[in-house]
Amino acid sequence: MNLVTFLPFIVLIGAMFLMTRSAKKKQQQAAQMRDHMTPGTGVRTIGGMYATVKEIGDDTVTLEVAPGVHAVFAKNAIGAVLEDAEYNRIVHGMGDDVTTDTPVVPDDASSLTEAPKADLTKDEDAAPKLDLGKKDEPKGDEEPKDGKSDGEAGAK
Repeated sequence: MNLVTFLPFIVLIGAMFLMTRSAKKKQQQAAQMRDHMTPGTGVRTIGGMYATVKEIGDDTVTLEVAPGVHAVFAKNAIGAVLEDAEYNRIVHGMGDDVTTDTPVVPDDASSLTEAPKADLTKDEDAAPKLDLGKKDEPKGDEEPKDGKSDGEAGAK
C-alpha cells in the first residue's frame, strides 16, 4: 500500500480531531462561565431573555425575569453571564453611551397621522384637496376618441 492512498484518510481524521477539540474547549468555557454565576448576576439565556439570577441548584437556575416573577431554567439554557455595567446598559438603559437627543416614539400611531391644529388653520386654503374617487365615466352620447367602443375588436 502506498502512503498517497492513506493521505485523504489521515487528513479527514486530523480535521475531525481539530473540530472535536474546539467543540470540547467551547463546552468547557461555557461550563466554567456557568460555574461563576452568583445570585444577583445578570444573565442572557440562549433564547435571548435577560434576567437576574436568584438561586442556583445542581442542574437548574431560578431567574427573576421581571420584578417578582421567577422562572426555573436549566443551567445549560444560560447563554452568557453579563458584567453588571453591561446588564444595566442593556436592560435598564443606563450607561455612558445613552443619548438624550433621540426622538421619542409615541405609544400609538394616531399622533403620527393627525396634522397639528396650527398647520390646518394656516395652510387650509393653500393645500389642494386630493380626490381619490373614480373619474366620471363618459356619458352615453359621447363617442370614444378613437372611434371604438368596448365591445368591438381592438378596443382596449
